[in-house]
Formats: sequence, structure tokens, C-alpha cells
Amino acid sequence: MNKRQVVLLWIIALILGAAAYSAWSGKSKTFESKTKRARGETLVSDLPVEQVAKIQITGAKESTTLVLKDGKWTVANRDGYAAKPNDVNEFLGQLADAKVTQGIEAEESFAPRFGMDSKAAEDKDRGLNVVMSNEAGSELGHFTFGKNLEAAGDPMSAMMGGGGGATGRFIRNHADSSGVYVTKEIFPVLNADPKSWLDPKFVQVEKISAIAVSPPAKPEEVAWKMTRADENAEFSLEGAKPGEELDPAVTGPLKTLLSYARFEDVVSAETAASTGQATDKRLFKIDTVEGFHYTITAMPVNPPKPEEGKEAAPAIPDDTMLVTIDVSADIAAERKKDDKESPEDVKAKDAAFTERKTALEKKLAAEKSLAGRVYKINLSAIDPLLKDRAGVIKKPEPAPAPAAAAPPNPLAPGGFPGRGPTMAPQPARPPQAPPRRPVEAVTPPIAIPPQEERPAPPQEAPPQEAPKEAPPEPAEGQ
Repeated sequence: MNKRQVVLLWIIALILGAAAYSAWSGKSKTFESKTKRARGETLVSDLPVEQVAKIQITGAKESTTLVLKDGKWTVANRDGYAAKPNDVNEFLGQLADAKVTQGIEAEESFAPRFGMDSKAAEDKDRGLNVVMSNEAGSELGHFTFGKNLEAAGDPMSAMMGGGGGATGRFIRNHADSSGVYVTKEIFPVLNADPKSWLDPKFVQVEKISAIAVSPPAKPEEVAWKMTRADENAEFSLEGAKPGEELDPAVTGPLKTLLSYARFEDVVSAETAASTGQATDKRLFKIDTVEGFHYTITAMPVNPPKPEEGKEAAPAIPDDTMLVTIDVSADIAAERKKDDKESPEDVKAKDAAFTERKTALEKKLAAEKSLAGRVYKINLSAIDPLLKDRAGVIKKPEPAPAPAAAAPPNPLAPGGFPGRGPTMAPQPARPPQAPPRRPVEAVTPPIAIPPQEERPAPPQEAPPQEAPKEAPPEPAEGQ
């Protein structure tokens, strides 16, 4: 091998080495993420949560705007009604602490793969767009929350129709154009429906002592009124006529009416005026043992109007009503004392009275803040109040059916059939059907071939009898 050949071989080796290194280097860069945030880093390192004063959440069909007002979060879509403070704080805290578990280089064109398709008609495909700003209106953060990252092989999730349990969620930070991130937090409270953010606190009526109900469309009249001495007594009907008795099935639920009531939504006064049936308005007045007075105005909801150009569909009964509630109270300032109380009893009862008085005052302040609002509640919450006077009266029990006549005793005199007046007339028997002809199985005749004629065997002649001997003749002289 000469010198030229050796040099040529070295050149070829150098070229092959350079090509291999280039291929390896390119492959490494392919799997190396170029996102700004790496695994373990916070999704947003500089989100000033304490400055957030407005949160806009937009989905495919609904949107919610949360506004911080006088230190309290409110739902702007519901005339500034109080929002769930814990849910808002939970969402902000989770977003500020969320850490990246995976960074994915992806342009906007890949957004549908992560449930962030801005043209989709469903939240699961479109995702939720969240914009945060401060009191001055300056944007503090803009995010798109896509679908959850599912773990394969979870049997429970497979039973529920999913491919696996949720292990994280895809999120795009619009201030970071390097890609899409995955965090282990799935942000369960995040929702574009305004109803999901409303503070659920409502009136809690306790220890009812009197209920007065007006008839439909006549709120100034009283259809029926019930009263009782204390929370342990039974209700009695005012003006009850002789024989009128209250139905326990009705009075039982009235004892705990609105004790744990919940509302479904809050509507504006304009919406209530356009959707409520004002001609069917009713008035309910409720008093309690502790001096609370509730005045509730309720009216049914009109069925939805058909869209223009479409035929009206059959009306579906609405299971909700629109109600307004006004609350007042006469809270006792002092406790009525008994002369026989010992100093220890006086001290203990005074302390309990003061504690209860403070609780009632807080309750009154909280429930008075509900005045002026129109709530949509389910009919089941006030169903006993919708009954007329006849509906609260116990129905008379039906008269017992006459006892059937005992069958005659066949052993009694004249008790045999057809032999005396004690035999009750027998009901006529229905004519019997003619007896059915028995089913016969007939086998068709089988042809038997004739047997061959055989010659009769020769008949033997009957044996001949031997001639009998004639008896001897008698001798002479005998």
C-alpha cells in the first residue's frame, strides 16, 4: 500500500466520522425541547396574584367574568352577585404554584390536538380561555386551558368511558410562544358557567311557628294559615270547619320547610319580568319562634318562545319558580328569667342567650343581603306551599266494602243443594264446550306379500277300533 492510498483511506474515514457525528447531533436536537420552561419549573414565575382584580373565563358557549369588589369576589354576569371566595382563591393559588411536568414544542396549528381549537363548538375541544387583569385594566396573564392528559391502563377510568385517570392538563401561556406545557394540576373548579361560581348561601328558616299562603293571582288574600305554639308542637289550621283535619303528609314537611334550601340560579329583574308569569303570583308569609319574618313572592316561569320560523314544540312543564325573599326579625334583647333560677343557672343561661342572640343577629344581616334578588329555585323546595286549602285537608277514608255473604253450610238443615231455602242460589255455569274428539294416530296399511302355497301334508287315516267281544250267552237253567 503506497502513501497515496493511505492518505485516501484517512480522508474517507474522516468523512464518515463527520457524517456520523452530524447525524447523531441532529437526532439529539430533535428530542431536545426548546420550550422556555423546563420540567420542574413553575408555569408562571411572575404572576402577581395579589394584583388580580378581574378574571374573564370564556368557553365555547358560555362565559363568566369575576370581579373583585370591596375585597370580595363577585360574578359580573349575575349583577355582581357574591362568588364562591374559596373557589376563586383555589384557582389562583393552583395557577401560581403549577409546575411544568412536560414541555411540548407546538405551533398554533397543533392546538386542536391539545383541546385548544378556537373554532370548536364544545368546551372539551375548544378549551377555556382565561384572561386576568388588575384594577387599571392592564393584562396580567392570558392562558388557554386544554384537555386533561389521561393515563392509559386505569381500570376505573376505563369503566367510566375514559382511557385512563387524569394525570395533568395541557396549558398554553400566551406570553410564552415556545410551546404547550403539561402540569399535574387539572384545575377542577375552572368553569365558564356563571352558575358554578355563585355563592350558594341562602335563607335557612328554623323553628317555624306560622305559615300563611295566598291563592294564585291573589296575593292580598289568605287561602290557608297554620300555626303552632313551638317547634315541637303540631300545626293547627286557623278557621278549621267541623270535620276538617290537617293531612300529616303535608304538615310534616312544613316543619322543616326551607331549612336546607338551595337555589339554582340568580336572574336579573328584567329577566324575571320577561320570563315570569306575574298573573300567577303567590305570597307566602312565614314566622319563626325566634322572631324571624319571611315574606316570599313566587311566580311560575313562562315556557320558552319558539325560534322564529320554527313550529312551536309541545310545552314542557318548568320545574322551577322565580322567588324574591324579604327578611326581618324581632330579636329579643333580654332573656326572661325565672325567680327559681340559681345563680349558676342564671350565669349559664345568660351566656347561652348572649351567644344565640349574636348568632341570630349575624343570620339576620346575612339573609337581609339577599333582599332585592330574584332567585330561580326548584319546585320541590316549596311544593307544600303550592297546595290549596283542600290539598292540606286530610281526605276522608273510603267506606269499607260490604262483607261477602258466607257460603251455606251443607251440614245445616236444608243445606244440601236443592233441599231448602238456606241454599244460596248458585251462579249459572258457563256452557261447557263439547268434548274434544280424541286424537287418533292412524298408521297406513302395510302391504304383505302373499305366501307361497305349499302342498298339504298327507293325512293319516284314523286308527280303527278293535271289535268288541260279544258278552257270553247265559247257560241254560240260569
